[in-house]
Amino acid sequence: MNAPARDTASPSRLAELRPLLSELMDLKRIRTPDHPDGLAAHGFRRAWAALASGMDPRSVALRETARALAAVRLGGLDMDVLQRAGLSPLDATRVLHRGLEAVAAPLDPGLRERLSVALSQPPEETCHVPPPLFVERLVRQPRAGATSPNRPRLLVPPLESHADHCYAVAVGAVLVAPRFGASPALPFMAGLSHHLFNAALPDAGYTGESLLGEWLEPIAKRLTDAALTALPEQLAGVVRQALALTGNVDSAEARAFNAADTLDRVLELEAHARAAGFTLRQAMEDLELIHPGPLQAFGNDVLRETEVWP
Repeated sequence: MNAPARDTASPSRLAELRPLLSELMDLKRIRTPDHPDGLAAHGFRRAWAALASGMDPRSVALRETARALAAVRLGGLDMDVLQRAGLSPLDATRVLHRGLEAVAAPLDPGLRERLSVALSQPPEETCHVPPPLFVERLVRQPRAGATSPNRPRLLVPPLESHADHCYAVAVGAVLVAPRFGASPALPFMAGLSHHLFNAALPDAGYTGESLLGEWLEPIAKRLTDAALTALPEQLAGVVRQALALTGNVDSAEARAFNAADTLDRVLELEAHARAAGFTLRQAMEDLELIHPGPLQAFGNDVLRETEVWP
C-alpha cells in the first residue's frame, strides 16, 4: 500500500543527493569483460532474475541499491571478482562496504543503515531462474535521445539502453524515497518496469509519442500486458501495482519514482555535457592523473620536458 503523499525532509535533501545521483550515470558506461554491456545493464538483469526467482522486491531494491552505490567507487570490483582474485567472502564484503561508505554521506541515515545491512547479506543462492525474455530486449533497445516535435533529434553517443535507464531510475528512486517519506520497494519496481512496452516498441521519443497520438496509450498497455505474461502471477501483480505510480504524484511512492525518472533523464545529458567540456587541466589538477607516490616527481618531470604539462 502506498504511503500518503507528504513532504517530510528539508528542500535541500535532493540537492545534497545530486552529486551521487550524477555519478550513477557512470554505471551505464563502466564495462568489464564479464559485463560488456555495462554495470547498469548487469544490475538490471540481476534484479529481474532475483525477482523472477521469488526474492522479495524490498530486499531486491535494497540489495541492488547497495551494490550500485558500492560500484560508483569500485566499478567492476564486485563480490565475484574479488573472490576470484583470492579474497575470502568476509574480506570481499569488507571491500564492498568501503565502496558504499565512500559515497554514503548524503544518504538518509536510516536508508544508509538498511543498505549496509543489505550489502552484508550472503549472495542469493536461489536465483537460478533466468531473467524474463523482455530483459535482454531492453538491454538491446537504445533510448531515443532528446527529441521534440518539429526539431531534429539529439543523439549523444554512447547511447544508453532502456535497461540502463530503468536500472538508474530504480536505484535513484530508492535514494530519493526518504525525501518524500516513501517506502522504497514500489518506486524501485516502477523504475525497473516503466518501459516494458519498449521491449517490443522501438523508442521514437517524445516526437514519436506525439505522432502516435491517440494510439500510444493502447499500444503501450497491450505491449506491457504481453511482457507481464512472462512473469509469475504474484510478481506480475506487484509490477502492475508499481506501474500505477507512473503519470501521477498522488502518493509518496509516486513522487519518489517520478522524481528519479526526471532526474535520470536530465542527469544523463548533463553527464554528456560534462564529458564534452572535460579539459586536461581537470585531469592533472583535480584528478591528479599522475598520482602521488614514488614515481610522481619523475612523471611530472617527463611531462614538463616534453612540454605536455604544464
